[in-house]
Amino acid sequence: MTLLAPAKLNLHLGIYPCVDEQGYHRADSLMVALDVADEVEVKQHGADLPLSVRCEPIMDLPQEKNTAYRAALALARAVGRDPNVEVLLRKHVPSQAGLGGASSDAASVLLALCELWGLNRRDQVVAQVARSVGADVAFFLDPVPTLLVGRGDTVAETFPHLKVPIPVVLVRPAGEGVSTPAAYRAFDEQHDEPGDPKPLCAVLRSGEATSQDVAALLANNLDPVACRLQPAVGEVCDWLRGHRYVLGAQVSGSGSCVFGICAAMEAARKVVEDARGRFGPGAWVRTATFR
Repeated sequence: MTLLAPAKLNLHLGIYPCVDEQGYHRADSLMVALDVADEVEVKQHGADLPLSVRCEPIMDLPQEKNTAYRAALALARAVGRDPNVEVLLRKHVPSQAGLGGASSDAASVLLALCELWGLNRRDQVVAQVARSVGADVAFFLDPVPTLLVGRGDTVAETFPHLKVPIPVVLVRPAGEGVSTPAAYRAFDEQHDEPGDPKPLCAVLRSGEATSQDVAALLANNLDPVACRLQPAVGEVCDWLRGHRYVLGAQVSGSGSCVFGICAAMEAARKVVEDARGRFGPGAWVRTATFR
């Protein structure tokens, strides 16, 4: 079976400087899914064949370190199954971009295995496996607009899908992305205080929020960290924020993708055209909408 593994944006990300006994930061994360997605194909192997995960295009990463591999193995162990499946990831979402591609792939594998193995996708065992694999994986099990708290992996509130499409422009500059561990180390050295997600939550509850409403309440205190670590990210941020068709822009997650919210898809397409001219063929640039 084949599933689409959507990318995500953090409309609000507030990281707190304190860490728990295991070294994790407290985080408020309000995420939405996009109509940009990887394709995840999962096939049942024969009983004598081991778990395998392949990527197209090929990634320079041992399969044992792939989040999708770890998710399949963890679920198999949790429910007492042999993980004799083959997973093919057709990658369209760039890595080290703050778009959650690897976490979404892992969640899609879990959902596919629930279907293949006759498991309840809403069982707490599945949710626990998702959280053990990565903080964002649980969101992708049911990617409605969601506020997550704790380590950024505990659902605090979900919101209806917005009735009016929100067009966005995605720009990941050429070059290396931003490593999440590096971003948190830099955050610990110098950071802004987290914002309050309540105003954005209030706007989203009705399902009537507009592009202007959302753009006015964007917040991410890892945004300046990403811009310090990768000056090209800061350049994209400044450029998008100064574009006449962009209502608001910020880094998603710890970067390196920057998103800009527009009032209409026609405006977003114009920004994409300008961005491709400004940042060249090495940048990953495209339009998207909230799912």
